[in-house]
Amino acid sequence: MNDDFQAYAAAASEDCGCAPTPAERRALWPSSQVTRRGAITVGALSAIALTAFGVANGTQAAHAADYPSWDDVQRAKASESAKGAEIKRIEGLIQSLTQRAAAAEAAARAAGDEFYEAQQAFFEQAQAAEDLQSQADEQAKIADESSVKAGQVATQLYRTGGDQAALELFLADSSGSADDLLSRLGSMDQLLEYNKTVADKAAAARDSAQSLSNQAKTARDERDRLQKIAEEKMIRAQQASDAAQAALQEKQDNLTTLQAQLSALKDKTAATVAGYKEGERKRKEAEAKRRREEEERRKREAAEAAKNHQNNGGGGGGGGGGSGSGSWRRPHGGFISSYYGWRPVTCSGGKCGSRLHGGLDFAAGCGAPIFAAASGRVDFAGYNGGFGNFIRIQHGGGIATGYAHQSRFAVRYGQHVSAGQVIGYSGNTGNSLGCHLHFEVYINGGRTNPYSFLSARGAL
Repeated sequence: MNDDFQAYAAAASEDCGCAPTPAERRALWPSSQVTRRGAITVGALSAIALTAFGVANGTQAAHAADYPSWDDVQRAKASESAKGAEIKRIEGLIQSLTQRAAAAEAAARAAGDEFYEAQQAFFEQAQAAEDLQSQADEQAKIADESSVKAGQVATQLYRTGGDQAALELFLADSSGSADDLLSRLGSMDQLLEYNKTVADKAAAARDSAQSLSNQAKTARDERDRLQKIAEEKMIRAQQASDAAQAALQEKQDNLTTLQAQLSALKDKTAATVAGYKEGERKRKEAEAKRRREEEERRKREAAEAAKNHQNNGGGGGGGGGGSGSGSWRRPHGGFISSYYGWRPVTCSGGKCGSRLHGGLDFAAGCGAPIFAAASGRVDFAGYNGGFGNFIRIQHGGGIATGYAHQSRFAVRYGQHVSAGQVIGYSGNTGNSLGCHLHFEVYINGGRTNPYSFLSARGAL
């Protein structure tokens, strides 16, 4: 990889031994950093989010200031005109909340789909570049072996130096028989022809190796271009996902209250605003209790992971998450239902082809916990097209892992996680035929066989 990446990886390792520092988060793909011209900064993306998604902190604050209080509702009930105006206002707010949440969700899905397509295009190009280089290396090996053979034959033919000396040596044991002499001369012709064939093969293999090397370089250049596009798409997808979550949270925080206020204004019976307020108070208490319990559960899981991490000599506990006593852990407790490799050839529309399955599939029931395979920082947590709800963790040294098809997340973008920590739960989102975890390992951005990688580290 380039010098920028080497410096980035070294700095990340010095920082925590896992992933980019906050100052380096724009370098989200390990094999190359986003250039100043090519990168889309977080500040710029925030501006995009304001216009494209209609949800940002400033926007939320402005809307929050417009929400009516229960005192506003109580005062509006004093006259029909005021009540009618307040009803119209609240109905407009409900409609606006619903529309903004839906628009933000649609934008997140569109951005996630674009990220997925760009990511897959990069993976395919990276594989193509690797295949071409392997072919070039193989042709170079053939050329070297053929050159050695040609040299050995030439040495045998011209060991004594010169055609005449070689011929005398070749005929030295002849009994004078004409047939024997012709046979020996024929053998020499064959030997010379063989040597020429070997030499020609070496030259052809050398030319082929050079041509394939040139193609591999072109493929790597295209790979790097696609990688930068994927970087930008990932940043957009993360920003869109955050915006969608913010819009959904705003809707959840206000919709029930607005609906209760609307019912209070339209109520013709003896029901009072105080009654609605009491119901809303109880609902908020129940929601707060649920959130506290969820937070306590996450803390327990994190504490258990940290405890196991310490007990295993810094290797990271499972938190219930599979085998492995080193710094790498099994990411899921389910059995492996599909391995890394090329899928069988399928035909459609008159075209046939095979697709690389770029990871391991772990099968288990819906909602089964997913564990961080090693410590690191979450550099993506959001919707990712065919991968559905997807998390990627940077571990430092150019190594990252991906976790697809989750039903929900237990961690967020930018969070540091420990090996074995619960990061999410198995689901069926994206291109999936059943609840499972699709797990991938990336080295310098490209995919590698997760089974071999984890096995070598005692995690499988």
